[in-house]
Amino acid sequence: MPNTAHNRHDKSPAPAIRAYLGGSFDPVHEGHLQMAMTVYQRLLPIARLQQRDLHVSLLPNSRSPFKQKSTDPAHRLAMLKLATLNTPLQINELELWQTPPVYTIDSVRTLRERYPNDSLIFIIGMDSALNLGQWKEGLRLTDYVNLWIFSRPNVSSPSDMDNTLFATKKNNISQDTLAIQAKLPIQLQSLVIDSPTDLITPSSEMLKANSPLKNAHQGRIYIDTRPIKAVSSTQIRQQLQSLKEQPDITHSADRQMTSVPPINDIMHPNKSNPLTKWLNPAVYHYIIAHQLYSAAQFR
Repeated sequence: MPNTAHNRHDKSPAPAIRAYLGGSFDPVHEGHLQMAMTVYQRLLPIARLQQRDLHVSLLPNSRSPFKQKSTDPAHRLAMLKLATLNTPLQINELELWQTPPVYTIDSVRTLRERYPNDSLIFIIGMDSALNLGQWKEGLRLTDYVNLWIFSRPNVSSPSDMDNTLFATKKNNISQDTLAIQAKLPIQLQSLVIDSPTDLITPSSEMLKANSPLKNAHQGRIYIDTRPIKAVSSTQIRQQLQSLKEQPDITHSADRQMTSVPPINDIMHPNKSNPLTKWLNPAVYHYIIAHQLYSAAQFR
């Protein structure tokens, strides 16, 4: 499956399933990819059973309304393409080239207009979900899309996550989910469901089942209590700034403008580099080669 989204209406007979993870991706890291891939892997068997196309896309913004500055969109797009190579993830450039600030509510309206019959899901972290009241019309996102909220940014190793996968049964919401649900803005609490399958049930079927939905596109909310990697782009930029001060790193970056050395040649040979855990090697290579995230660029 290609890693760039097609800007056309889906022509398949069954409505497609489309999920979007928005953000600056400055830079894109393994936490982003883990969230998107988790959604993809969870929805794939459902999509196959229902014979529906599945598209999970990263949705980079031009610049977050909450930030004063972001890296050049061309660089962020190049890193996203490297990070999603050989994955089923796509990239949607809807927001990337617009004049900032660009607001999520406007994007989800556009997506709903573009795909009126498809199941649309917007993926966010719990910190964003708790602050939706501060977004422009943030509490109206569910008028257009469903929300998939990741609530537990805490995992020490891949094996830990495998051992703590949260299995929910229909009509049996976990105590963790109930506790998190109570923290959401009150207007959204009644929209929480216990299975991702309910996110992609055609709205007409939900209405026939006497669901308390207000309109044909009223979204639901799924809270995913499985752990995800705890890292932020801000932390990665800070680490990159500290590495920039090391002369061997700078020298290696200069060499990479004309050559492609192994990833181990980019890193400091005598120190463990935490960035290897959070960044795709090709993305790390790109950052060093293009000398991104210097201290002067991000203060």
